Amino acid sequence: MEQFFSALAKGNDVVNTFIWTTLGLVLLLATGLLTTILTKVFQVTQIKRWWKNTIGSLFSKDVIKHDNSGKAISPFQALCTALAATIGVGNIAGVAAAIVIGGPGAVFWMWVAAFLGMMTNYSENVLGIYYRRRNEKGEWSGGAMYYLKDGLGAKKGCKQIGKILAILFSVFTLLASFGIGAMGQVNKIVVNIESAFPIQSLANVTLYEGVSLYSLIIGLLLVALAAAITLGGLKRVANFAEKVVPFMVVLFILGSITIVCVNAGNILPAFGAIFKTAFTPMAAVGGATGAAIKTVMVQGFKRGVFSNEAGLGSSVMVHSNSNVKEPVKQGMWGIFEVFADTMIVCTMTALVVLTSGLYNLDTGLLVEGVTDATLVASAFNSVFSWGNIGEKFVAVAILLFAFTTVLGWNHYGTKAWEYLFGVKSTKVYKVIHLVMILFGALLTSSLAWDISDTFNGLMMIPNLIGVIALSGLVCKITKNYLDRQKGLDVEPMLSVFPENNKL
Repeated sequence: MEQFFSALAKGNDVVNTFIWTTLGLVLLLATGLLTTILTKVFQVTQIKRWWKNTIGSLFSKDVIKHDNSGKAISPFQALCTALAATIGVGNIAGVAAAIVIGGPGAVFWMWVAAFLGMMTNYSENVLGIYYRRRNEKGEWSGGAMYYLKDGLGAKKGCKQIGKILAILFSVFTLLASFGIGAMGQVNKIVVNIESAFPIQSLANVTLYEGVSLYSLIIGLLLVALAAAITLGGLKRVANFAEKVVPFMVVLFILGSITIVCVNAGNILPAFGAIFKTAFTPMAAVGGATGAAIKTVMVQGFKRGVFSNEAGLGSSVMVHSNSNVKEPVKQGMWGIFEVFADTMIVCTMTALVVLTSGLYNLDTGLLVEGVTDATLVASAFNSVFSWGNIGEKFVAVAILLFAFTTVLGWNHYGTKAWEYLFGVKSTKVYKVIHLVMILFGALLTSSLAWDISDTFNGLMMIPNLIGVIALSGLVCKITKNYLDRQKGLDVEPMLSVFPENNKL
């Protein structure tokens, strides 16, 4: 068994390296840059518009009102469910790991990835709404698989390639939902809960090396809770997400701001280190200057995408369930999603780490006894030290972040399964996903995270090919919307299906 895992790890490393340092990164940057240029830097030039139509409209009935038909969800529920899947362990452990491996400069490249990713995510959501259709239950179904098949596939000579890429995307989504969407997240929950809330009588009962009865009990509780929510369908997941996500994000940001304020004297040095080491990496990163800069960039882009998922084509599967008819309006929620995930939550995590004093801004070394896995918890504990409240707070934050990620990815996997095998058999997927949650609680290897990384990259490639091929259409839909906002009398471009082209 040990030889099998060793061979699997080596094979995964080869594929992962190719995706994240060659093909995938080039495609990711090219797509973000292309969509940014073609939409005339929409995320900047139209900032007032997308801000007003997202966070500025939270108290509007059109945004928060639930859909009584049960066949769709509100734009706010769509955002919360998408954020539930994107704001996860990557926002805490992922950011810390990126800084430890690539240095503070990785944060700068994370910002760059997010800036470009805003328009990639915008484009995905515009295409998702435009190409979505009703399934047998009357619910909306959308995602990269549909705009690959019906959009890319409609282009001359691309029918077969569109179908093949749609299938590949769906298969990779299923596999990723078992990795990042189940095993990896739950494994982090269990490790943090066991550390912050030890129950020795349970932890001392060893099932096998590295796994205790405590791990099993936590896993079973998570399976039971996930089953109660996910088996009730998207509506129940969305209802849960809109209650938990705003609470967990605000709580984590308030905690982070407290840490940063206590260490206010280190704020300017922290930002200085971010900008300085983005282009001149510290010695701890290793390798020649060129190789070191590449390491910093890869860590920033990789962790940025792992966190906000812009380019993966994942969150579009829930945004497509929104009751919004305008593709551009839902696209603007995609911009805000990336902004909230990376520019706010990931930045707060980075500042907590870099101002804490536990990470040496000059050498890149950690204080003795601290690892990348415990860095954020130790930073919180350095301020909230009484009764290890800081560590407990981070453990609860990871529990909420990771568990809601599991719920969001359950929907993504369900939609991928629906595309491949039909809507009637989706319960089969949900059961398999619950089994993977339990398996994650009993996992001792970090291999699940490495494989998740690879499947994320594999999902990304067919999706980005589709977005690039249809980027011209995204521009037309965007221009159509802006022209109508100016009062011009033009026919709305709402859907590829004529029957849906009515406001």
